Amino acid sequence: MEPLQQDDPRQIGPYTALARFGESAVCVRYLAYGPDGAVSVVSVARPELAALTAFRSRFRSETRRTERLAGGWVAPIESRTDGDPMWTASPYVPALSLREAIALGGPLPERALRTLGAGLAETLSRVHAGGAVLHGLAPDTVLLAADGPRLTAFGALGAAAVAEAHPDGQLTVRLGYLTPEQAVGAKPGPASDIFVLGLLLAYAATGTTPLGDADRIAHAEPELDGVPSELRPLVASCLAKLPEDRPSAGTVAAELALEGAAALARDGWLPPGLVQAVESQAAEVESLRSGGEPAQAGPGPMDAVPQQHAGGSRGTVGAPEGGRLVTGGDTLVVRGRGADRATAALGVPSARTAPVAPAVAPALPAVPLPVPAPAAPPPPAAPDRRALLVGIAAGVAGVALGGGGVYALTDDASESAPKRAPTPLRTRIAGVPPEPVWRYEHPGKEDDAPPNATVWGDRVLVLTGTDQAVGVDVRSGRRLWQIAEAASPARAVPVDAELCFVDGGSEFLWISVRDGRIKHRVAKTNLLGPGETLTVGTVTGWDGSTLWMTGHIKKGAATTAHFLAYDLVARTWQWRTQITRGQPPAIPRYDLIAVRAADIVVRQDAASLTPVQRRASKGASVLLTFDRKTGKQLQTLALPGIAPTATLTGDAAEKVFAASAGELHAYSSSGGKRLWRLATAADAPGETGVFPFGKGVLRGSTLYVANRHQEVCAVDTATGRALWRRSTEAPVWSSVPATALSTSGGTVLAGDGVQLTAFAGRDGKRLWKFQEAGAGDVPGGSRYVPLQGGGRMLVVQRERTFYALPVD
Repeated sequence: MEPLQQDDPRQIGPYTALARFGESAVCVRYLAYGPDGAVSVVSVARPELAALTAFRSRFRSETRRTERLAGGWVAPIESRTDGDPMWTASPYVPALSLREAIALGGPLPERALRTLGAGLAETLSRVHAGGAVLHGLAPDTVLLAADGPRLTAFGALGAAAVAEAHPDGQLTVRLGYLTPEQAVGAKPGPASDIFVLGLLLAYAATGTTPLGDADRIAHAEPELDGVPSELRPLVASCLAKLPEDRPSAGTVAAELALEGAAALARDGWLPPGLVQAVESQAAEVESLRSGGEPAQAGPGPMDAVPQQHAGGSRGTVGAPEGGRLVTGGDTLVVRGRGADRATAALGVPSARTAPVAPAVAPALPAVPLPVPAPAAPPPPAAPDRRALLVGIAAGVAGVALGGGGVYALTDDASESAPKRAPTPLRTRIAGVPPEPVWRYEHPGKEDDAPPNATVWGDRVLVLTGTDQAVGVDVRSGRRLWQIAEAASPARAVPVDAELCFVDGGSEFLWISVRDGRIKHRVAKTNLLGPGETLTVGTVTGWDGSTLWMTGHIKKGAATTAHFLAYDLVARTWQWRTQITRGQPPAIPRYDLIAVRAADIVVRQDAASLTPVQRRASKGASVLLTFDRKTGKQLQTLALPGIAPTATLTGDAAEKVFAASAGELHAYSSSGGKRLWRLATAADAPGETGVFPFGKGVLRGSTLYVANRHQEVCAVDTATGRALWRRSTEAPVWSSVPATALSTSGGTVLAGDGVQLTAFAGRDGKRLWKFQEAGAGDVPGGSRYVPLQGGGRMLVVQRERTFYALPVD
């Protein structure tokens, strides 16, 4: 903290400057007070950089990202990005930079390491969820406050070690770190942020860098002996050479602090010496606000390194050597409108400039960021055209590495593009969820209904909605095709090894799942006999090539309701059976309860029951059995004590499993005899009411079913004996978790509004919990719904977001 200099502004927008509060390669920071008297840190872009069109574009982009991420460990900001000077402002928080903290107090203890890493990982998870890469982690961009860590740089400018303007309108930015993929010329991705997070955690734990130069970064194993033993495997996985072997940000956050960084920091997380330093800084700022003068810079511990707040580091990443500053190996070359397109396309910078040392280079401890070897890395691979074009449009030509190539940086990914995440660790840490192989955000408005999802052949996720049908590759998350005319409110139905069926608005459609081409069409006006028109109600279900549905058939003035069977391969009707019309104007909806060799069992949805049907059922669920070959109705069976809205599951033999008043009952579907019952657990403390079971899934003679206690049970269907019963440990709320099985049957999944929980099918051992950090998942919110199918890839739906998790 220093007095204002002669050329420093006294008024910055609505803020009145009090003192200098440090500087970075791209800005000078000031302590200032606003109209309300509150103290803020205002970062003002350096004039020589702000004169560049490319800098202004990038500055706006990083400012917008910060504004979007405000909340959690990111302070809200105000900004001016369309005039001179360009500035951002955020509330002052007493804090030390990570570099200051290590210089003052040495390595951090394990609790502080966990809080630091979890807070940064939670922020990274939010960045990566939007398809972006942070480029903002450095010892000077991470702040340690009393209530937890803060991250102050949200892009390459904020974390710049050196930024230099050139007369030709080019901007050269050198970052303070290098990753293995960048060392060989590959583009950085979300996993690059994870590698740098590993470097920072190792530095915070030991006071030194675990990898000293570019060659060791690319080829050597990190030195982690000083990292606490319980954290060493996680830090090592963050520093894996291959990006796909690194954990996701959400996994890191959960492993470090399952309860969240805020909870871990609640009772204090910093060592006493750092707490005292933070309090001293706050007292000095308060004195300044009250009319005192800032202390002159001196050699004390608080002045050994520059204080950093919103806007990045001072840029001092090493001591001068031979008249120039030794820094890390990333250089971001940002071109203005006059960029050489041919040069950019070839991936070669038109000019290289050595980094310039700052005027003052105080003695610092060993830098926790690697210094590249003088030798040039191998030639880089060319960037894909889409990424290059996006980068140029943003005013960014890319990252030049070592002696090397130019790559595009994309700040904002396409809304419809899948958000790739690292593939799973080869050796997972016990209790840690598998990392999503990909994340796909289905396009649409926030208030649109989520799409219907079907996994076809374990290879393609088919999504249908009122605007379009979309095919997504289950292995990569890449969108394969989209068809507007295949929009449908019903789920797609797998037909065979090539096709899926979609009930379109006016046609039945058969779509090639591999490429999205429509192979067959049948107009609904041509489905029935002369003078007849069909209005399809809902698809009841399917088995093999047979599809069952309900509908209204109109002929002349008469309208009748029917239950129909359609052969999807032959594209012909198998049969139609007239049924009760249901409560006008609704078409009766049948729920498929059981599919057996000779017949099927259904139940009419309670909302479409007529008053006569309700009186006849006497408040019980009524099962209807139809012959599979002829459609003849064989039986009507009431289940006393089972409400019309209770969940039902049937097996391929004769049993139906029904929820009743907090218990699970088994009935014979041929005679209605109750075979056994399973009581629910006692009410949770402070909870009263019925805790019903939901719809279960069957595997052999075992039924896996959840209840509103957030318990998952494995039940022997022959005896009703509970084989195991385990809690998801999620809050008890109004809905029952959705259950599913992995394709092998070895893993049982339970999804609710908070998380997805995995259990071992054999003994119920809780394996892991998955949730997206920062997604705001709370009881009553978006549900994590595991979908059946996908082979070794479990597809999970959360409203319009889909994840692929490797299981078994």
